[in-house]
Amino acid sequence: MADTNALELDGLRRVFGGVVAVDNVSVDVRRGEFVTLLGPSGSGKTSTLRLIGGFERPDAGAIRINGSRVDHLPAYQRDTTTIFQTGALFPHKTVAENVAYGLRMRGVAKADIAPRVRQALEVVRLSGYEERYPAQLSGGQKQRVALARSMVVRPTILLFDEPLSALDLSLRLQLRAEIRRLHDEIGFSAIYVTHDQGEAMAMSSRVAVMRSGRIEQIDRPEKVFAEPASEFVYTFIGESCCLRAQVSAGAAADSAGAPLELRLAQPLGEGAWRIYIRPSRLHLGRADMPNGLKARLDFTEFLGDVHRYHFKAGKLELFVDHPGSVVHKPGDAVDIGWQTADMMAYQ
Repeated sequence: MADTNALELDGLRRVFGGVVAVDNVSVDVRRGEFVTLLGPSGSGKTSTLRLIGGFERPDAGAIRINGSRVDHLPAYQRDTTTIFQTGALFPHKTVAENVAYGLRMRGVAKADIAPRVRQALEVVRLSGYEERYPAQLSGGQKQRVALARSMVVRPTILLFDEPLSALDLSLRLQLRAEIRRLHDEIGFSAIYVTHDQGEAMAMSSRVAVMRSGRIEQIDRPEKVFAEPASEFVYTFIGESCCLRAQVSAGAAADSAGAPLELRLAQPLGEGAWRIYIRPSRLHLGRADMPNGLKARLDFTEFLGDVHRYHFKAGKLELFVDHPGSVVHKPGDAVDIGWQTADMMAYQ
C-alpha cells in the first residue's frame, strides 16, 4: 500500500440532463499531498468531489483509493470524509459527541474513542470545548470541530467542499492558515474545492484549474501562476491587464484603429493580439524598459499597500500597482514599461 497513490481518478465523466459536468478528469493524489480543484462556478470541481465521496456515480471512468476501485461503492463504504461549507454538525450533540460520531459508526472500541477525541480537539486547538453545543460556538470554531470530526477517523482522503466560503475574510485567513498548519504537521491527503485563488495558492501542494468539466492545468501553485498553460488559466489566476492591439506592418492600433505608442522587444506578427501583464509587473516612468506603452493617467485608487493608477491609451484601459505615491496627475502622459518575461501574448 505504501507504493500506491492515496487516490486515483481515471477518465471520470458525469452528465446531468445532457450537460457534461465532469469531462474525462484524471488526477493522482500522492500520500500526504494537498490537491486543490480551482475554478469558477460550473467548472466541475464540486461534481468531481461528489464523485470521489460517493455522493454521485460516474457515467464513465474509475476511482481508486489505496489502489482499490471504489466507484461502485456507496459513500459510507469509502475511506473518505467530507468537510462541508456549513460544517454540518449535529445541533443536539456536544462537541465531543460530534467528533466521536464517526468513530462510533466505524465500530471503534469505546475505550479508544475518548482519547482519540481528546487528541483531535487538541490538534485543532479546541481543548476545553468538549461539552459545548454547536449553538455556543462561533463560525470558525464550528469548522474546526468539523475538521476534527473528519480527521479523527483517519481517512485515506479528506475532502473539503469550500469549507471557508461562508466565513468573513479575517476568519477565512485564520482557518486557511490553520488547515495549512495541520497539513504540514499531520501530512493527511486531501482534495480541496474552492473558487478562491488565494486559498488555492496558499494551501496546496498542487492546483488543478478546471473549466467546463475539464482540467486545464495541474501543477505546483508557483508554476500555475508563472507558467499558465492557457489564456484561461492566465486570466483566471491573479489580476492582469489586457492590451488588445491590432498589429500591422510593425505598427499597433486599438480596436477603433487609433494608433498606439506601443513598443515591444520581440515584434508580434500581424493580426489582433491580446497582451497580458500583471499590474504589479508594470513600471511607471520607464521608457528605458524593453517593452512599453505611453498612456494618459485617468484616476488613482489607494489600496493600502499600493496605489493603483488607472490609465487609458485610445480604447485600451490598464492599471498599474505602485508601492509609493507618484507626482503624475490625471491627464498626464506617462511611459509604462515592463520586461518581456512578464508578458503573455495570445492571438
